[in-house]
Amino acid sequence: MPLLQSIVHRLDPTLDGERLSVTAASAPHPQESAVMETLVGELNATYNTKAKGWGRFVEGDASGFARELRAYLNAEQDFAPFTQAVAEPLSAVLGGQLSVGGYLVFAHQRQGETQTLLLGLMHQREGIGINAEHHAEPAAQLNTRQLTLAARINLTQLQQGDAQTQYLSFLKDRGGKKLAEAVAQWLGVQEGVDAPAETRTLLKAFSDYVEKEDFDDDASREKTDALVGYANDQLSRGEPMTLDELSAVVDEKQPKAFYEHIRHADYGLAAEIPPDKRTLNQFRRFTGRAGGVSISFDSHLLGSSVEYDESGDRLIIKQVPKQLKEQLKRRD
Repeated sequence: MPLLQSIVHRLDPTLDGERLSVTAASAPHPQESAVMETLVGELNATYNTKAKGWGRFVEGDASGFARELRAYLNAEQDFAPFTQAVAEPLSAVLGGQLSVGGYLVFAHQRQGETQTLLLGLMHQREGIGINAEHHAEPAAQLNTRQLTLAARINLTQLQQGDAQTQYLSFLKDRGGKKLAEAVAQWLGVQEGVDAPAETRTLLKAFSDYVEKEDFDDDASREKTDALVGYANDQLSRGEPMTLDELSAVVDEKQPKAFYEHIRHADYGLAAEIPPDKRTLNQFRRFTGRAGGVSISFDSHLLGSSVEYDESGDRLIIKQVPKQLKEQLKRRD
């Protein structure tokens, strides 16, 4: 992912621990730096695996961050002054929350026709290096796998002005609620799509679709793998899933079938859904066939609608599908 601009500032807590001081770089990092590209690439990879909130700037770009960013994008302000201008308010918002110093990275990057702005705060960790005399010595390293805060803005979508697009995401780990709220305040983001809830609803829609179409075990497993594979690919790229693309992936022979199922059943899903890693990791389909009995169900139903009695070697289904129930009633 080519870097168009990048810069690093340092944030340090003051002696009283009540505020943060900013030591700003005076100029952007030299372009075409392989080391900086590697650093930003690792930050992107880490960010893609984290739980995130999604949204857009509050209406009218009322936040200071949004105004400064617009000025940069409109060539009214250079990259270094832009990042310095937004780093100062961040130090005020985070005052008292950081006990150690960190490095705040801003990276304006391009992938294909899409441009994004990534920002992340990381810390140093102590490591060991080898010096010119081949002696081991302490060597500080940047910990790119643990971000204190981070956000990414799809600049291309922002400038297109689509009122429905959630072009801004920010780190929202479960253990850092207060920090996430502070970052959202600094960015001026109006949160929109709930990624875990939307992903759960999408998986429910998929389960209903598989049941309605009555696919055999192999087809059911194949379509489940296709859905999870597509979602993980989008997750690795930091991009949302789109329902029409997903529908084509799930069923190549009928590329619109799953999409039409979602729309006709009115699940209330957005056209673009940010995949949630935790929710996807919990999703599997159990399938089995023996002695004329074929069973297939989603793993999240185990313990609720379906129970497994290991000692008695029994599978208990609490909610019999309506179609099956009607067939059983007519068995005579």
